[in-house]
Amino acid sequence: MMNQTLLVELQTEELPPKALVKLGAAFASGIANGLKARDFLGADSVVTSYATPRRLAVSITNVRGTSPDKTIREKILPVTVALDKDGNPTAPLAKKLAALGFPDLQIADLERAQDGKADSFFYTYTAPGSELAAGLQPVLEETVAKLPIPKVMSYQRPDGATVQFVRPVHSLLALFGDTIVPLSLLGLHAGRTTLGHRFLSNGHPFDIPHADVYNELLKVFGKVVANAEERKESIRTQLLAKAGADQVLMPESLLDEVAALVEWPVVYECRFEDVFLSVPQECLILTMQTNQKYFALTDSNGKLRSRFLIVSNLATDDPSAIIGGNERVVRPRLSDAKFFFEQDKKKSLESRLPLLANVVYHNKLGTQAERTQRVTRLAGAIARRLGYDVLLAERGAQLAKADLLTDMVGEFPELQGIMGTYYARNDGEHEEVALAASEHYQPRFSGDALPSTNTGLAVALADKLETLVGIWSIGLQPTGEKDPFALRRHALGVMRMLVEKRLPLALSDLLKDAAGVFDYMPTFKDPTADVTAFMLDRLRGLLRDRGFAPNEVEAVLAQNPDRVDDVVQRLEAVQAFAALPESASLAAANKRISNILKKNEEALAQAGKVDAALLQDAAEKALYASVQRVQPEVDAAFERGDFTGTLKTLAQLRDNVDAFFNDVMVMADDVALRNNRLALLAILHRMMNRVADISKLAA
Repeated sequence: MMNQTLLVELQTEELPPKALVKLGAAFASGIANGLKARDFLGADSVVTSYATPRRLAVSITNVRGTSPDKTIREKILPVTVALDKDGNPTAPLAKKLAALGFPDLQIADLERAQDGKADSFFYTYTAPGSELAAGLQPVLEETVAKLPIPKVMSYQRPDGATVQFVRPVHSLLALFGDTIVPLSLLGLHAGRTTLGHRFLSNGHPFDIPHADVYNELLKVFGKVVANAEERKESIRTQLLAKAGADQVLMPESLLDEVAALVEWPVVYECRFEDVFLSVPQECLILTMQTNQKYFALTDSNGKLRSRFLIVSNLATDDPSAIIGGNERVVRPRLSDAKFFFEQDKKKSLESRLPLLANVVYHNKLGTQAERTQRVTRLAGAIARRLGYDVLLAERGAQLAKADLLTDMVGEFPELQGIMGTYYARNDGEHEEVALAASEHYQPRFSGDALPSTNTGLAVALADKLETLVGIWSIGLQPTGEKDPFALRRHALGVMRMLVEKRLPLALSDLLKDAAGVFDYMPTFKDPTADVTAFMLDRLRGLLRDRGFAPNEVEAVLAQNPDRVDDVVQRLEAVQAFAALPESASLAAANKRISNILKKNEEALAQAGKVDAALLQDAAEKALYASVQRVQPEVDAAFERGDFTGTLKTLAQLRDNVDAFFNDVMVMADDVALRNNRLALLAILHRMMNRVADISKLAA
């Protein structure tokens, strides 16, 4: 039988939109992978997933009607078990052959071969291929059983049987070319019938004559765009066309969800009253996207427009009823947002602060009021170290969480911080204090912007450091993939601020200040050492993500730097040094020096300074002279922050270092001579590692 296209479809009641994309992908991949494992797919088979609100389907090209015959070499039994001491077949051998379906085989039919340390009997035979229906039936059952169903639904079939699936299934379609594959699932038997759009088609089932025409027939006769990605791109194109000169806000998650709600997407334009534009636009946008699945429009300056776009499942020449209905639906939502905003403005953020005492942060760390006091102390300490306005930092931290108690944030938790900025401005607070209410959450995710103000920076650092130290102190640090308090994100945020803002702050000082705000808690256990290592590890990942090689990152971070504001500049210097022809030799020498010094720490402690009078060999005299000459250049370049110049200056030492290790025995029998050479290597080692541990660059 020639290879043909296979089509399998489950036609259902409306599937959960947020799960549709995953369900469609899992259905398609499960069937394709199952058939591939059973050798039903050709080398160039193409798998196409279809998923609409009322169907899961997959089309696979170049599928075999019968899988190929297979040659199988079956191990029977070890010889010592298969034969008795006289060489005659045993009962276990007869039982094994019968179980395998070869009861008539004789010893002469079996192959005797070494199997590990002993001999075993083997039998080689050809297993005939399977018909597609026989192979597809278990694949379909396994695939459906493993679908990522968010919540299983039990329902009763017309015949009275109770079955379970994500939603009731009305029909099973299975075609191999133009032939029905005889399958059964969930009490249904496969056919060639499907349904079109609930409203735009004639409502009657229709047949698919051949698997290859499924997608096209659904569009033409069923008014269904079966491919989820195609529907999504159609929506995107229509939105952009309707938006015109305006900008349309279309997050991918919203596009995915809306594409999962419709089978024939059509975009219409709606409007709301301009009076609602007095409400912060974030509130209006969020309620339109979250509650109504609408697409907001902004002008070229990012200001919200009173027109918005909807995606309908109906195409009509007169959409006035659809447009009017959606405008009526959105109005109460916007009215609620306006009401919340006006009510919230009647109470200042400061007046809400006492209520934070009623909000538990963590039962071992107290209330939000206690946490606010800790963050306020820490923000002031950080501002003091940076020379920022301490009073603004403390005020920003004091008010940062007050908007959690507002009606708007209670309705839309996603707006916390954003609403705090609006309400602080309404209260007449300093602009930096107002901005700190939203900026202290930054960066919220990878690639997010950092705080733009000094006050925002101080409060953001304080908020994240207090969380890291506090949560770690009660033993809730991340384990494996679990990180319920987002400590990885907090640590990464701190590191990004220190590095990208070039903040001259020592990690030890920051964590000392952070631990200090818990000084009133007698049970507090200072986790500074662990948190420091954790933060540096996050920095490793951050730097690797920015394109620096692992050995370059280790060269800089192996020394556990207390300040990281110049870490990028050090890495760039390491990269420039690694490109020099002298770098490999110097890195290898530095690694050798490190090992020598580590093994002779006691002798080194007694060595003192280099005594020029004890230098004997020409190579060590030349190295000492070179070190004396180069050291001032290295120091001067390092002090002015020229890390690249610092490392490039070391290139002058390559020949002298190589000659030293070729000609000089460091571990001489004479103690004074040995210690003097160790002292020389120690000076060289310190000079070579001021910017980074270049031994990490050695192969």
